[in-house]
Amino acid sequence: MAVAQCPASCGELIQGWILGSEKLVSCPVEWYSTVEVSHGSPLANERPLSRAMVERLLQHWDYPAHLSQDIRIDVHSTIPVAKGMASSTADIAATAVAAAHHLGHQLDESTLAALCVSLEPTDSTVFRQLTLFDHNDASTQIACNTQPELDLLVLESPQTLRTADYHRIPRQAGLHAGAPALKRAWEKVQEACMTQNPYRMGEAATLSAIASQTLLPKPDFDALLSLVEECDLYGVNVAHSGSVVGLMLDRRKDDVDHVKWLLAKKQLARHWPEQHLLRMVNGGVILR
Repeated sequence: MAVAQCPASCGELIQGWILGSEKLVSCPVEWYSTVEVSHGSPLANERPLSRAMVERLLQHWDYPAHLSQDIRIDVHSTIPVAKGMASSTADIAATAVAAAHHLGHQLDESTLAALCVSLEPTDSTVFRQLTLFDHNDASTQIACNTQPELDLLVLESPQTLRTADYHRIPRQAGLHAGAPALKRAWEKVQEACMTQNPYRMGEAATLSAIASQTLLPKPDFDALLSLVEECDLYGVNVAHSGSVVGLMLDRRKDDVDHVKWLLAKKQLARHWPEQHLLRMVNGGVILR
């Protein structure tokens, strides 16, 4: 048996038209999908994309396709689905690494990324470092060496949107219109990582979140921005293809209970009734 885990993401730090195509930098948080791969018959209720990943791996290493029916996949995850938290990426990436280990192989990050995008658009949580990533074809992978420490008050909405459905929305004009803002946002991400400055990361994420309003608007967004300014938080980030929002802060200096009180007072909690305080963490899939 082999066990691997991959983190969720609180939306994206940035996403938009950068360096000639749509790219993103995910925001990995301490919420994980854990996948066990072992000998045995497939479960009746297994996740289809995890099975598809096992079959893709067998093709990758020229194993007979029928071996798939001798591999059992157990996915353990409470990551919200279809809300922009990279639940699917976490599942298939952890499945890939666990299945590879079960078969006696290892996967480097670039190969893992390529395998994942062959199944669906993929979040950059598959990389240990914050990475500018072309989530459609894996052609761009630009890593930041370090990342600042920060926390996120993750605001979870009951609204769902499948990534595949989002990618069917006509977005080209909006993406191109937001390109200047995303260029600045990517520059700020790099500066934030080089200087370990969470405020700069917050500025980057807020720029991208504002640009995203023309593509997939979040309700009462101006009120959220006012709350961030009122509480002197680092910034706000969003799921560009989902409903989740993150308030970027430092739990050691910021009064999280006061922030939650303000969310209720300003009637913002009605949009995001579930709230989770999580650390931003390193991404990447880890064998356990």
